[in-house]
Parts: sequence; structure tokens; C-alpha cells
Amino acid sequence: MNSYLPISDYGVIGNMRTAALVGRNGSIDWCCFPHMDSPSVFAAILDSRKGGRFRAWLPDAESGRQYYSGDTNILCTEFKGRSGQVTVTDFMPVSGSLHGRGQSEAFPEIHRLISCEQGEPEVLVEWSPRFNYARSKIQMGLFQGGWIASGSGSALVLGIGEGGLEDAIIEQDESGPVLRGRLRMRRGEKKALVSSWGLNSVISKPAASEAAFKKTAELWTEWAHQEGVSHCDKWAGEFYPHLIRSELVLKLLINSDTGAIAAAPTTSLPETIGGVRNWDYRYSWIRDSFQTAQALVSLGHKREAVELLEWMEQVAGEKGSEKPQILYGLHDQKDLAEYELDHLEGYRSSRPVRIGNAAAQQLQLEVYGELLDTAYDLAVLGDVPGPEVMEFLARMADTACRRWKEPDHGIWEVRTEPRHFTYSKVMVWVALDRAIKMAGEFGLEGDYEKWARTREEIREAVLDQGFNKALGSFVMSFGSGDLDAANLRLPLMGFLPADDERVQGTINRTLKHLTRNGFVYRYNIDDGLPGKEGAFGLCTFWLVDSLALSGRVKEAREILTGVLGRCNSLGLLPEQFDPDTGEFLGNYPQAFTHIGLINSIIYLSRAEGLPIPETIV
Repeated sequence: MNSYLPISDYGVIGNMRTAALVGRNGSIDWCCFPHMDSPSVFAAILDSRKGGRFRAWLPDAESGRQYYSGDTNILCTEFKGRSGQVTVTDFMPVSGSLHGRGQSEAFPEIHRLISCEQGEPEVLVEWSPRFNYARSKIQMGLFQGGWIASGSGSALVLGIGEGGLEDAIIEQDESGPVLRGRLRMRRGEKKALVSSWGLNSVISKPAASEAAFKKTAELWTEWAHQEGVSHCDKWAGEFYPHLIRSELVLKLLINSDTGAIAAAPTTSLPETIGGVRNWDYRYSWIRDSFQTAQALVSLGHKREAVELLEWMEQVAGEKGSEKPQILYGLHDQKDLAEYELDHLEGYRSSRPVRIGNAAAQQLQLEVYGELLDTAYDLAVLGDVPGPEVMEFLARMADTACRRWKEPDHGIWEVRTEPRHFTYSKVMVWVALDRAIKMAGEFGLEGDYEKWARTREEIREAVLDQGFNKALGSFVMSFGSGDLDAANLRLPLMGFLPADDERVQGTINRTLKHLTRNGFVYRYNIDDGLPGKEGAFGLCTFWLVDSLALSGRVKEAREILTGVLGRCNSLGLLPEQFDPDTGEFLGNYPQAFTHIGLINSIIYLSRAEGLPIPETIV
């Protein structure tokens, strides 16, 4: 096994088209160009020998200290060694405006601004692009005063500032050419490295990168603190930094061209080390996306939710369609066929590495509830959808009526036979409940009587077949005895009041049978896959929410502070955790987990009587 950093040792940068992971050792080990769901150009996190990387570091220093430059997605890695001190500032430049689809400009490039604070150190540089998930043969050479790597129709260039790269040499390793060299630095000096997709200018001057840094920092900061958002510090207290970092992570996952929202910027980071539960999350799930949108709405960012709803109508709203797919590509792609990349060893030998996601062909009834719940929340806040979206929502309510009795694969996308999942039925109830409310309050046109009849049928079925009297808990599927942490959402969605004994029974069963060291597992069933998974971040936050809503504030705070104590130094969170060690597992950073963090802080703050504005849904 080759050397790999812990997942928690990475920070993320991006430009709302793509993203990159930067390790504390100064290595960019994951990046896809030009888009987040494009093939990788650096993938050392999935194969440290073959994947390729872009590293800048001080050889006589330990791994660097990472921090974000203020409330931005600009990442700083500080190295201190015997020879001196340098800081590598990594970012993807953006210009224009972050307020609205298509308003920003972002070239597919990474800027690495290196500044020397002490001494006369030598910064080592390693650059080894590997195109198409390290499947392309690479050629490398000089190009317009910099360097170029090319292969299979792709090109990445590296621009070096004044003075160039000293002792530069191209060596061959088992996977292709590697450029190595050094930058000699003196105190107060700054140099820049810029790696750009395509044949752009490669002469990089520190002044140009500094100007791009300043503009990019201004845009991120202005978005994070726009009117209606900065008031969070009045009630969030100790949790305020977590809210800011989480909203910045979520914004980073939004594709600024389409409004689609990725579940995570990575693929195949394992749910258990050495296991096979390794999935590609660089796509837009209806479920994840609309929960992301609602979390942003809660913090005052409504535009992103409006644009997501409009995008969903465009990509999935064709008349005659029986159902939307449960996920799409970030540029409307529907064919997301799943493949295994056998030539990559996977993170810490966790095979297989997958691209694409076969779940795109599953039925997931929950999506109707997510769509209509978000639309209703927006309407309540004054953003009533336009006629085309309203017509789409009515069709989705009609489709939910027709299909609610079908078995599906559930929120967790199990790869067994479909079942009648309790939570799926509840979310169809949510869809019809919100459709009825939108009809009464905002003029949504449709067969209201049918929606109301079906809503009541679903409620009766869930209470009769989805609740196990012997266990005193709602269960995963009708007639089963399996627990499902998704049922913690029933009171959160308004299906039952939090003080209902059936809700309390579900919470207590979850605490007893699905919770370990303050972390919650999704379920304890055979889901059709070998091996195990970690505890699930979002489910842990759902437990906090349901406890807070129930008035069990002390328990809620204890679990919330325990999870937040597991954030890395940057405030970032993964999909899953090892509940014994706190080790990060799964794709990272994960939208689901940061959604949960935002919502739990709101639920707990409200339960503790803090002055949360009425505009927070």
C-alpha cells in the first residue's frame, strides 16, 4: 500500500464549475477539468502512484497548517521549517458576480501564490498531470516559457513567474512524465504557479495572481455576508463559524452555469477502508440538491433554490414524463452509466474506483416531496414559482398520486429488490401536503380533491403498516422490524408532532440500536452489498433535530457538539465517520453533512430560545 493522507487532511477549493482537494503536504491530489464531473487531471487520492498530482512544499517542514483566507474558498497552507517559512495560497479565480446563474466567469485554472515570510527556503514543485483518470498517454515539454502536458486531445499548462523553475527536470515514472524543480525564495518575496486547462497564457506573474486573489476573495466574502445572511451571528453564537463554512461549501458545489448542485466533488472515497462501497457523487441528486437549497434558504440565500427549481423543471419537466430521474449530470446529462476503473488501486487500496452512478435508473419516491417542499418554502418567503414551474409541480403531484403504491429503492438507494419504504411513503405525503397548501395559498392548479384523498390514504397506510407496535418504532419498510434513521425526519416534515409517542419511540430505538459514540448509522440491514459502512453524518444531525424539536435539548446539544468536535481544522465534514476513531470516510466534503450541520444549529438554537428570525424556515 502506498502513502495516503487521511481524508481529513485535505481542504477544498473551487470556482463553481469544478473543485480540487489540497492536502496539508501541499499536494493537489484531486481535480477534474474543466468541470467537476469531467475526467480527472490529478487523482493521486485514488492511486498515489498513477493518479498524478500538483505539489508545492517546503522539504524540511512538517505537513502544513491549513486555514481559509477569511470567509472565502481560498485555502492557505503554511509551512515552517529550519530554512524558513512559506505560505501556499490556493484558489480558482472567479469574477463577475456570485449572485445568480451565469453571472460569474471562471477559467479552469488553479493559482498557487507562494509567499515567503522568513528565511531563504527552497520550495519544491512536482507537477504530473494524468488525463482521463490516468488512462491517457502523456507527453510533456516546454511551452511559451512554461510547461505543457498533453495527451488524448487534452492539455494542461503550467506557468511559472519571474525566475522560472530552477533545476527543472522531466523524469519518467511508471505512469508517465513528472516535472520536478525548485523555487528559491527570500523573505518578502512572492511567486506564482498557475496550472491552466487548454492552451492559455502560461506566463504567471505574482501581481496578476494577487489581483485575481483579491477579486475572488471579495466575491466570496460578499456572497457569504450578503443582506439577510450576516445576521446569523446574532443568534448562532459559538456555532457561527460552522454556519459560514458550511454555506461556503454548499455554494462551491453549485454549478454556476446551470444551477445544478453536486452531492460532493469526489468519487470513490470509501465508506470503509478497503471496502467496495465506493461511489461517484459528482452529480446532482434531486434529494441532496433540494435539501441543499433549503439549507441555503434558511440562511437567506433564496436565489440558489429558485434557480435549482427552474433547472429541475427544464431537465425533468417534459410533459408526459412519468417520473424524473433521481439524479442528473451537472449539465443535464441523463446517461450516467456506472463503470469501474480497474487500473486504479483506490484510496488506501479500496477497490473498485467507480465513475458514473447506476442509481440514476432507480425509482425513488422521495423526490416528489423534496421538490414540492422546497417550492412551498420559497413561496411562503415571497418567491412564488412562475407558470411553467407551477405546471411542473402539479404534474409531479399527480405522478406522486399515481405511483405512491409502488415499491422503490428508498432514500438510501439499496441495491436489492424494491420495497415499500416507510420514509418514501411519508415523502409522497409531504409532496401532496405541500401541493394542497400551494393550491390554497398560491393558486397551484390541479386535482386538489384527489391530492387530499391520496394524502389521507398514505397517512393511514404509514401509521398502520410503517409503525411496528412491538418495537414501538417506525420501521424501514411496511411490515418489517428493521430500523431506518430516515424516519427521524417524520416530525421534521410535519407528518406527526414531535411529542407523539410513536415519534419518541423511534428516537429512543435509534439511540439504542443505531447510535454508537454519538454517531448514527443509517440502518442495520443487508442492503445487497458486501462489507460495512461508517456512521452517517446527516443521520446524526437528524437525531439532533428530532431531539431538539422534542424539547430534549441537553441530549441534542451533546450530540451536536460531539460531531462538530470531529470537524477538521477547516470546519469540513465527510459523508461518514468511523464512530470509534472519528476518521473521515466517504466522499468529501459532503453536501448532506453540511446541510445537516446548518439545520441542526437552527433547530437547537430555536429550542434554546435564541432570537432566530421568522424568515428562517
